[in-house]
Amino acid sequence: MWVKICGNTNLEDAELAAELGADAVGFVFAPSPRQVMAAQVAAITPHLPSHVERVGVFHSRDAGQIAAIAQQAGLTAVQLHGGLDEALAQQLAEIFNGSVRIIQTLHWPVDPATESPAAQLAAQIERIAHLHLAGRILIDSKVGAALGGTGVPFDWTAARALFAAAPAGEHLIVAGGLTPENVAHAIAQLKPWGVDLSSGIESSPGRKDPALLARFIQSARAAATP
Repeated sequence: MWVKICGNTNLEDAELAAELGADAVGFVFAPSPRQVMAAQVAAITPHLPSHVERVGVFHSRDAGQIAAIAQQAGLTAVQLHGGLDEALAQQLAEIFNGSVRIIQTLHWPVDPATESPAAQLAAQIERIAHLHLAGRILIDSKVGAALGGTGVPFDWTAARALFAAAPAGEHLIVAGGLTPENVAHAIAQLKPWGVDLSSGIESSPGRKDPALLARFIQSARAAATP
């Protein structure tokens, strides 16, 4: 089970996540209460173990800007959070040439009045796989205009078939509303390749609660163990 702890804003939290066994730590460059600048992250990443991925979350559609921040901040992966933009993903793939991974975020609207987006997301996943745009796809909740960090899960029951039908080679990651209390249920329902959370283990926006962080990683690992 791949575990990413996102929304880091300081070295202490990022180091603790790595020490507790996280596979990746995330930094949000998109507008957010957890938004950071490249210089801030550049002061953190050199202190992390080499095996821990450093992921930047971007809403930008500017490939050059994303690539420049990735280089300055010492990122090993970029997460495209502004919806599927094939041209952007292709541009970044050419720029990075395998040196930086690409994670594509797709959004599941959390709105009782909205029909299940499963069919639309399945088509997007197939398109991503067909064009080899990203080997990792993160399914996150969309609450109103907010894209991530809301602490609200999407409909895991409705999403089971979507996760089960993921094309070979595509790793699906679940995000949105995960907590130490419900991550085991999410894993049981969706059987994802990975889990990603931010707000569910915070003492305040951008500050992690050490006890909640430890419980989340332990719960995720235990749930993924046969």
